[in-house]
Formats: sequence, structure tokens, C-alpha cells
Amino acid sequence: MLDAYKEELRRLEEKSNLRSLPELTHRGRHVIRQGMRMLNLSSNDYLGLASDLSLRKAFLESLTPESFLPSSSSSRLLTGNFTANSQLEDRLCRLSGSENSLVFNSGYHMNTGILPAVSNRKTLILSDKLVHASLIDGIRLSPAAGHIRYRHRHYEQLESLLRKNHRDYERIIIVTESIFSMDGDETDLRKLVALKKSYPNVMLYVDEAHAIGVRGAKGLGCAEEQGCMADIDFLTGTFGKAIASVGGYLLCRKVIRNYLVNKMRTLIFTTALPPVNLMWTRFALEKSAGYGDRREHLQTVSRRLREGLAAGGYSSPSTGHIIPLMTGDSRKAVLKAEEMQRKGFYMLPVRPPTVPEGTSRIRISLTASVRMEEIENLITLL
Repeated sequence: MLDAYKEELRRLEEKSNLRSLPELTHRGRHVIRQGMRMLNLSSNDYLGLASDLSLRKAFLESLTPESFLPSSSSSRLLTGNFTANSQLEDRLCRLSGSENSLVFNSGYHMNTGILPAVSNRKTLILSDKLVHASLIDGIRLSPAAGHIRYRHRHYEQLESLLRKNHRDYERIIIVTESIFSMDGDETDLRKLVALKKSYPNVMLYVDEAHAIGVRGAKGLGCAEEQGCMADIDFLTGTFGKAIASVGGYLLCRKVIRNYLVNKMRTLIFTTALPPVNLMWTRFALEKSAGYGDRREHLQTVSRRLREGLAAGGYSSPSTGHIIPLMTGDSRKAVLKAEEMQRKGFYMLPVRPPTVPEGTSRIRISLTASVRMEEIENLITLL
């Protein structure tokens, strides 16, 4: 019975798409693999908080044996709803000005749980073609009557779909990311808000996973930067990237929060996050709000790398800190990544099914801990 699995693994290896878990030792901004020390350019630690030892020390000093709770031991609807949950959700509301918020175990739990809960057989979902796998899975799990993937950031097509379908459905939900994880480009959220407001039965779902901490005066994402946070019905993000923790969150109206507490299976039927993780998240979130200097530095080194690569003939859709180097062929991506690792930069190939066939790439993920001289060296080597 295992022969089919072996054959599929063989096919993946033949196409240079076979994956394995890397054995890494982490040393701050660097990783060590097979004796090679490399600058980590594959992490989502965008503000450098996860590698900030002084930050961890300050948090540990605030703990006591009584407050260090490594397990919730239950779902939130049983006994797993600790004070740390409400403190974090209250802090999110105060920072964002949102009416309510809700914290989840992960971004994947969040995205696979919300859409199935808020959709019914009179719902149409319109999603950007390049949304994350977790959103695609959430759409597949939903009872929505229809799902159409509009061309990536093609707002004219989205407008046409709304005009054509808005009378036939009780509810239409537009689903997008703000910064896209593989291309590094971003959505015009103000345009989507304007489209949403054109019809009374349209809602907007925006995942800020790669923008939280990075964009906006307080690091609340592209919606803060574009001044439209209050106009987005489901404004989500994750703590596992720039905030250096774990979990996902939703900013929403009170009625949506209450509805999800009663209907969202990935919230109801899972053990809640440990209180110590929630405490660390709140600690890191409060620090990140004041790290405008780190956000500015990240934008500066990102802009310099994009300009340097463009001067060298690389084209990229990126407008931020995630910068893809397109190779097309998976084997070329693997070989380029191995070359850059030998030269001291830990960069990884991204291949199907993470990206469409023929669009394999190296994904450079910059953080605020990367220095300008390292960017200049990287540009020269590339």
C-alpha cells in the first residue's frame, strides 16, 4: 500500500520539488547548517524581535512561578479562557481602535475556521488568485454556494464580478492578503473598500499576516497605513512573524466575535494557547508598536535591495521586504539557493505546490536586523 507514496516521492524528486526538514542551529541573526554559518534571509522575524536576547530577558524577569503557565489544559469555552486572553484582546482593541477582537491558536486555525463559520449556501466568495493555502482551505471547507478566484490584484475583474453577481447572493465576501507572502506585492485596500461600499451585501476579509508589525505608524499593517481599518469586516493577522510569538487574531465587530465563539469549529474544538504565550505576545506587541525605527530601517534595506537587483537585471513585483528572485525552473531555484548558502546567505527555493508550476523562485525575506553592508554584499554576489 506504500508503493503509491514512494512513487509520488520519486516524481517530486525527479522534478526537484522534494522537500525535507532542515537541521538548523540558530544563533541570533544567523543559522548554522552542516557546519556553515549563514545570515538568515528565510525567516519571517521581520522586526528582529525573535532574535533579540535583551527582549527575552526583560520578559522572563516579569514572570513568576505562579504566572508561568505553560498550558491552558482546555478549550476557551471550558476552562482555557485565562485572564491573559482578555488582556491581549483588550490590548489589540486599544491599539487598533477596533470594536472587538478574537485570538486564535494559529493563522491556519484562523483562516480555515472563520470562512466556514460565516458562510452559508447563499454566499459567494471572491478571492485573489494568490491568497495563502490556509485561506484556500477555509474556502474549500465553507458551505459557500460559489467561489471565484479573480486575477491577482485585478480590481477591474473583481468589480465586474461584483456587478454581475451581487443580486444573486445573500452575501459576497472578498478575500485577500494585504502583502502577498510569495510575491511581496501589496493590495490597494482603499480600492477594495470602495468596491465593498458600492453594494450592501458585500463584506471584506483581509489577512495582514506579512504586514502586522511592518507597516503603519503603530505597526498595525497596511490597513492602518492606508487609513481603512474600520472599513474591513474581517481584519486578520498572525503573531508568529514580526511579533515573534504564536497565534492569529481578528479585529471585528462585537456581533461577529460573538457569532464566531458560537460557530467556529477551529476555535471551539481545540485546546487554547498557553497563557505564557499570550503574555509574551502582549509584551512583544506593545514593544513593536514603538519600533518605528526598525520599520524604517527595514523599508530602507528593502528598497536598496530591490533597486540593486533591478540594476542587475532582476525584475520583481515586490514593494516591500519580501523579494522573490524568479527562476521559473525548480532545479535552477535549488541550485541558486545552494550557491548563496555556500556564500553565507541562507536563502531557500520556493517550488510547486507553494507557487504555480513554472514560477519557482528564491524568496528573500528581509528583517530589521539585516545591516546595510550585508545588503551591499548580497547585491554584489547576486
